[in-house]
Formats: sequence, C-alpha cells, structure tokens
Amino acid sequence: MNFKVFILTIATFTVGLIELIIGGVLPEIANDLNVSIGTAGQLITIYALVYAIAGPTLLAFTSKVERKSLYLWSMLIFTIGSLIACWSPNYEVLFFSRMLTAASGSLIVTLSLTIAVKVVAPEFRARVIGIISMGISSSIVLGVPIGVLVEEALGWRILFLVIALLTLVAMVVIYMFLDHIPVEEIMPLKAQFASLKNSKVISAHLVTLLMLAGHYTMYAYLTPFLESTMHLNAYWISVVYFVFGLAAVSGGMIGGVMSDRLGSTKSILIVIGVFALAMFVLPMSAKLIWVFPVVLFVWGALSWALSPAQQSYLIQNAPETADIQQSFNFSALQIGIAVGSAFGGIVIKNTGSVTMNAWVGAAIVVLSFCCALYSLSRPSGAAKHVSNQSVHTS
Repeated sequence: MNFKVFILTIATFTVGLIELIIGGVLPEIANDLNVSIGTAGQLITIYALVYAIAGPTLLAFTSKVERKSLYLWSMLIFTIGSLIACWSPNYEVLFFSRMLTAASGSLIVTLSLTIAVKVVAPEFRARVIGIISMGISSSIVLGVPIGVLVEEALGWRILFLVIALLTLVAMVVIYMFLDHIPVEEIMPLKAQFASLKNSKVISAHLVTLLMLAGHYTMYAYLTPFLESTMHLNAYWISVVYFVFGLAAVSGGMIGGVMSDRLGSTKSILIVIGVFALAMFVLPMSAKLIWVFPVVLFVWGALSWALSPAQQSYLIQNAPETADIQQSFNFSALQIGIAVGSAFGGIVIKNTGSVTMNAWVGAAIVVLSFCCALYSLSRPSGAAKHVSNQSVHTS
C-alpha cells in the first residue's frame, strides 16, 4: 500500500470511531442523560447532518488554505470536540460536541479521499477508495465492540477521551510523514451545485442516500434490537459488533476489487440487491443461532461495499467535477445516515418494536435499487456536458 494512503486511512479511522461508536452505547447515554432511546439516537442524526453540509461547504471556504495545515487544524478541532463530549454534563452539551466533531471530521475524510485518488494510478482509484473506507469500517471492528465492553466497566465518557488521545497520535504521524500539499483551485459552491442538475448524477447520489438511510434505520438501533429480540448481554453484543465490523472491513476491499473487475454498473446492482435481501431476513435469522452470524456478515460486508463502485461510477460519468462529486457522495451518505437514524427512532416510537426497523429499512433500500436502475439508464454523455457547463458558468 502507498504509505501516504496508509496515513490518510489512519485519519479516517479516528473520525469513524466518534461517529459510529455511539451507536453501541445508546441505551447507556440515554439513561445517564435522562432522555429516551429515540432522543439519544438523534446524536447520530445531528452528526450526519452537519457532516453532510460541512463537507462541500468547508472545502470551498478553505480552498486557499494549504492542505496539510488544514488537515492538522481540522484534527485539533476534532480533538477539542471529543474532549467536550467526554466532559458534557447534559444532552445539550453532548449535542453541541457532535456538531463540532462532525464539521471537522467532514474535512478530514473529504481531504483524505481527494488526496488519496491523486497519489495512485487511475486504474487503482476504486481500490484506494475502498482502502480509505476501510479506515472508517476498521473503527467498527476495533471501536464499537471494545467500546461496548469499556463502557460496561468505565462508563461511556471514557470512550471520547480515548478518541481524543488517538486523534492526537494521528496528528503527530500526519505532521511527521505527510508532505505539504499545494492548494488547488476549488470550484465555487454555485458551480458545484450546478453539476447536480444532471439526472444521471443526482440519481446516483440518491442511490447512496437511500442505501444508507435504509441501513441506519436498523443499524443505529442494533444494540436495543439485540437486547430485546436475542436478550444478549454486553459481552455478546460486543461480539456481534466485532463480527459486523470484520465484515465491513472486508466489504470495503471486496467492493473495490469487484468494481475494478466487474465494472461499477454490475457492482452497484449486485451490492444493493443482496443488501436489501439481507436486511429483510435479519429479524427471522435472529431466531436461528447458526443462520444469524451469516446474515450479519453479509449485511455488514455489503454496507461498505457500495462506496468504491459509486465513487468510480461518478468519476467515470462526471470527470470534470470528480472531486466535487466525491464530496457530494459522502454528503449523501451522511444525509442517509441522518434520515435513517431519525426515521428509525420514529418507527420504534410508533410501533414499539425495533424489529420493524429492519423491514422498513429493507424497503428503503429497494428504493435505492430503483434509483440505481434509473441512473444507469440515463445517457452517460450528459453528465460530462453539464460538468463542462458548470465550469464555464463559474
């Protein structure tokens, strides 16, 4: 692996920890801060929303800042936000800390992606995106299951302190080994949004948004699902998250290799179709102890397998705005997380059962599949035309 890509993956790992680890300890946070599970779930929603908005916006506003310096400042703010979360005396302060870490985290991940695809040959772009995605999915393997066990022994606040310390270590590594990165011209926000006028491009982003919305309708509430349907304790819940995380890490690489070999079109349809099926059968598999781990692994692997194919698809169909489309696609991903976690809370509130979340989520993923079919059916030349038009109008 290119050493610079490895450094960028370390950074995304720390960001992934703070976004995803909170899902494993939602019941404990809710009890400690005297809020409902649904309200605690909005801590995931606000992070995702701020992340989605901040990604392309901050990238444009900081276009004249040297990239390495911007990287380090973003990580410093991320560290401060993590320390605030550790100290937070009430829900409101924790809510604010999530906004702070989301804004800084969005820059860290967006910069990681835009830099990574520039330091490798074009034929390895999808694979590198898969590796960067592994930085986040690896945080599920190590962070969420260990976080569940650490929270059981020391409380949930210590998790944010550990994340702050890990971020400081990552800052030192980046300061020492990442070269200064020249500032490149960033397309104005108006021109960025103009690139979304093409139906092929916007429907591709909707694929990501709906896929993650369906996923997080269930995944954001996996801990209460495991507690209520399978009656698992903290140890076994951490094992479930560990299995899911292993699958997610392999999914990032599988998605990259699949996209390189089969092409982005076939990969997108295969991943979404099988993912919807896995979510639909998940509640039934919970009653079959030997079937559940298989379904869980498939669900976890495919949850991260779409990103490389999607990013490659956008690069192919909107090459003049490829960097912008990568940023928008991760914004779509985060909006999907926000919508899914918020909608999942509504489903629990209205049905009184977290089991329904899996079936509702599967239905949303089917909508994602329909958007994929629509995007793939649009003429490919139009995206390039819109991209050129966008650059011209800027």
